[in-house]
Amino acid sequence: MNETLEQAKSNLPVQGFLKYKDLIIPQGEELKQAILDLKKEKNAVILAHYYQPGEIQDIADFLGDSLQLARQAKETNADMIAFCGVHFMAEAAKILNPTKKVVLPDTLAGCSLADGCSGEGLRKMREKHPNALIATYINCNAETKAESDIIVTSSNAETIINALPTDRPIIFAPDKNLGRYLSKKTGRDMILWDGSCIVHEAFSMERIAKQLADHPNAKLIAHPESETPVLDLAHFIGSTSALLDYVQKDDCQEFIIATEEGILHEMKKRAPHKTLIPALVFDESCNCSECFYMKRNTMEKLYLCMKYELPEILIDEELRLKALKPIEAMLDLSKSIK
Repeated sequence: MNETLEQAKSNLPVQGFLKYKDLIIPQGEELKQAILDLKKEKNAVILAHYYQPGEIQDIADFLGDSLQLARQAKETNADMIAFCGVHFMAEAAKILNPTKKVVLPDTLAGCSLADGCSGEGLRKMREKHPNALIATYINCNAETKAESDIIVTSSNAETIINALPTDRPIIFAPDKNLGRYLSKKTGRDMILWDGSCIVHEAFSMERIAKQLADHPNAKLIAHPESETPVLDLAHFIGSTSALLDYVQKDDCQEFIIATEEGILHEMKKRAPHKTLIPALVFDESCNCSECFYMKRNTMEKLYLCMKYELPEILIDEELRLKALKPIEAMLDLSKSIK
């Protein structure tokens, strides 16, 4: 007799992420086909961030940055969303889709920015600055979103900051590097949370400067989560999607890329004849800038999370409604952004 889904769930060992060593999992092309079959069977959609492993990017129904994925999550008609990214992204999808099942291949796919900024911490900052508006980067958990006035992504942050009332101060959390960059771009002084991305803060200005010297025809392009000395060297600064568009459309044939290395998979597809060089980090034993949180998700875990519908993202309804307001405010203000 075939076991029911509920029986299967009760027998499946789950501890932070799916432990699958004792489970029979298809491999190679069979694994890919099994995922596609599950997607059809369960009316599921696979959303993936540009920083995911290449094979996950290739199988996704929609590939995007944080803003694009938030929009797609809101618009989907699927019954189940398999979110291939990090936890706060899957959580945002659930906030936007309370009636849909949202699963994440590995619940330990976290984020240093989200882990370092709490809702309680934002409440204390608001107490110190009661007239301030809190603009929070989407890289945060639901409790932090719920304490915010508006959410931003790297794609829409400048537009949103420029739209906020000039007679009120702004608290910006949790990424201080993005906050400094936005202050410079918009002319708005902001009270910054002291947080940073473990990937983007690892870039070495000295090693990148040497890369530029070794490749005099190359352009350095950087994500604004990078530290100021790296941004000062950059020929172009932009969100994940903006970096992709720039490489594709710019006449330059050689680029040094200062963001998570997963983006190179899609860049090579869009600009196959251009030379793409990952920017170097401080650790000379490693020449890559890889987010180990993003890479926790694998095809095997994607298959299992769709098959057993675990781990599922669940959010208390009162918290969800509070966190929904600043996300919807963001989506309304950024309608003109691709």
